[in-house]
Amino acid sequence: MNNNASRPLHGLTVIEFSQFLSGPYAGLRLADLGARVIKIERPGQGDLCRNIYISDTDLDGDSTLFHAINRNKESFAANLKDPNDLAKVKKLISKADIMTQNFRPGVIERIGLDYETVKKINPKIVYGTISGYGSEGPWEKLPGQDLLAQSRSGLVWLNGNGGDAPTPMGLAVADMLAGHNLVEGILASTIKSLKTNEGSHVETSLIEALLDFQFEVLTTYFSDGNRKPVRSSYNNAHAYLSAPYGIYKTKDGFLAIAMTPIPQLGELLKLKSIQSLDNQAEWFTKKDEIKKMIGDWLSTQTTQHWLDILEPADIWCAEVLDWEKMLNHEGFKVLDMLQRIKRFDGLDIETLRCPIRINKEIFKSEIAAPVIGQHTDKINKEYNL
Repeated sequence: MNNNASRPLHGLTVIEFSQFLSGPYAGLRLADLGARVIKIERPGQGDLCRNIYISDTDLDGDSTLFHAINRNKESFAANLKDPNDLAKVKKLISKADIMTQNFRPGVIERIGLDYETVKKINPKIVYGTISGYGSEGPWEKLPGQDLLAQSRSGLVWLNGNGGDAPTPMGLAVADMLAGHNLVEGILASTIKSLKTNEGSHVETSLIEALLDFQFEVLTTYFSDGNRKPVRSSYNNAHAYLSAPYGIYKTKDGFLAIAMTPIPQLGELLKLKSIQSLDNQAEWFTKKDEIKKMIGDWLSTQTTQHWLDILEPADIWCAEVLDWEKMLNHEGFKVLDMLQRIKRFDGLDIETLRCPIRINKEIFKSEIAAPVIGQHTDKINKEYNL
């Protein structure tokens, strides 16, 4: 395991009031990179994500989701409605470098820990906020939940085949992207704070993260007379890309093919029906028809048969792997992405490491997510609270 002192954010302290996924995801990445993350949790209940299950697996009373995004953090139990606990938390804030919160609009103000108040406690603090839809407008007070944000963002009309119902992505992509965006803003503002001794209020939202995620296709939409994206009715993979872009069934599995000139693909596959299609406009206007011809042909042979033809010709293609095949592939194993995290009570979980390398060093940590208030006494003594 890496020495935490060698990590780039070592020495920075983060006070995390965030719950669920987006804010804690930002805290996870900051912790991976060396920051000390102290999670403020309600006594007895803690982060509500402890009880949000994405499977029927329970790990010593907490969800796998909570463990996945709260490893390598400390837990300080505090009732923010109790003046004594709130005073302790404010003293912690006075000594911190960064604070994050993702309460619904109005909640943090009622607690008395909004940015204007916190700035008076600690003028140098970098204060990070994630909301569902920003701090004003008709969506401001609506629930900031991932599926709802995906649905409002237009993203769901890019997934699935044409004619299908709008299809959400199979991950909490708004939460994770917003968490990433918050980290970027926090790090930029931390550099400013180190230079000027002035803090900043960094804000992002689920909807802004999803709009930015679509910047490429929305820019195309703006520049293309506001024509709506047209999903392929056959093997759709990208509403704005022409044939052959998509995933195709083979005799024993599936094969992904990305951007490739249709006549070249026809020559390699020995598929005469597409060899003369050299008008690139038709690759868009007739993409369903072309992809259907390719799909029918690819289904006659195995995935490996086609890979043996296409890969030596430098065609952008790949076997479609399930998790079992992916995890057992040497391409995955060489990445050294897995790590085990452990807790004092014997909890032992396999999970993934931070995906960032710095100077060829990868960052792992054996420290599992804490139990509620696990570090309260230690922090009380350390900061004389």
